[in-house]
Amino acid sequence: MSKFLSMLGLCRKAGAMIIGTSLVTDSLPKGKIKAVFYASDASFNTEKRITDKCRYYKTDCIKTSFSSEELSKAIGKKSAVCVIGVLDENFSSELTKNSNEKEER
Repeated sequence: MSKFLSMLGLCRKAGAMIIGTSLVTDSLPKGKIKAVFYASDASFNTEKRITDKCRYYKTDCIKTSFSSEELSKAIGKKSAVCVIGVLDENFSSELTKNSNEKEER
């Protein structure tokens, strides 16, 4: 498993994330989200909605190289997860560094 996906799992266990497009977009105005990560296979509408909101609220928004299925598996969700908001500054910076690294073999 890649470092990004491992860190994502730790972030979930620490309770430092918000999962899902609607929950993330509703939480952005509150200023608690440090960074938003979205799946490489997110729909055009989801990507536009997230990037526009993040730009407006001046929040980092990063498209990962991972699919929604890979993100879901990493955080222990059975349904597809396209958007994740990270609440912790340390997790945010580590995840940002590793957001486009695919699995190392």
